[in-house]
Amino acid sequence: MGVDLSLVKGSGPKQRVLKEDVHAFVKQSLRRGGATRTSGSPFEMPPGPEVDYSRFGEVESTPLKRIKKISGAHLHRCWLTVPHVTQFDEADITELERFRKSQKETALKQDVRLTLMPFLMQAVAAALKEMPIFNAALSADGESLINRNYVHIGVAVDTPNGLVVPVIRDVNEKGIFDLARELMTVSAKARDGKLAPADLQGGCFSISSLGGIGGTAFTPIVNAPEVAILGVSRSSMQPVWDGEAFQPRLMLPLSLSYDHRVIDGADGVRFTTFLASLLGDIRRLLL
Repeated sequence: MGVDLSLVKGSGPKQRVLKEDVHAFVKQSLRRGGATRTSGSPFEMPPGPEVDYSRFGEVESTPLKRIKKISGAHLHRCWLTVPHVTQFDEADITELERFRKSQKETALKQDVRLTLMPFLMQAVAAALKEMPIFNAALSADGESLINRNYVHIGVAVDTPNGLVVPVIRDVNEKGIFDLARELMTVSAKARDGKLAPADLQGGCFSISSLGGIGGTAFTPIVNAPEVAILGVSRSSMQPVWDGEAFQPRLMLPLSLSYDHRVIDGADGVRFTTFLASLLGDIRRLLL
């Protein structure tokens, strides 16, 4: 329950803390509006100052939606407790995009909308296999790594009620069309507010794509207990030197945030470099 046991008075033998003591402490804290300190965080953030905004003009108060309340607390905890580093890079997706467009009609015949995301997911799954430390989790005590032998990838979805991250399971075992079909299903469920709790659990790595909206780069927040997250911005045509002349190439900005307790900067660069090589030549996914 995230309670710092040093704050709880035990009622058991020799003042040992019982389950009932923890429950009572939580109830008492909620009644008095206090905070139950999490033992995993050394930070105690004071509440923000109360500001009477109506002094400066007309205002209107709108309650936060439930999803934003839940995700906001989680993101705040991740930002405070995970030492973030973000590695920026680019991938040449000229040939990938040409291939994707050539498969549009085939995809439509199977009632599939083929976007860049399934290709990204397969490339990330291959990169996680190549560098399994990005697929690991840090134990609660920070003393060991839990190495996962499965690849479940969370994909951030923008909905009318806020951001949610449904998890696609066993990405490394699925084809492009299978991933595209599953993405369509979970995205529709997310927008309709029909995701079950199980749909949001068990992720190993997350992808947040803002390319459909815009932007050149951003710093995604690691979705703990995952140790890394990939941010993708809008691709753009750029002149790239091929050794003899500048060629127009479609470049995709990548922003990889990772937990520096687990992943070093050199590994961060190796990951984005390897990922960019896969996206630059999708035939490498077959190797």
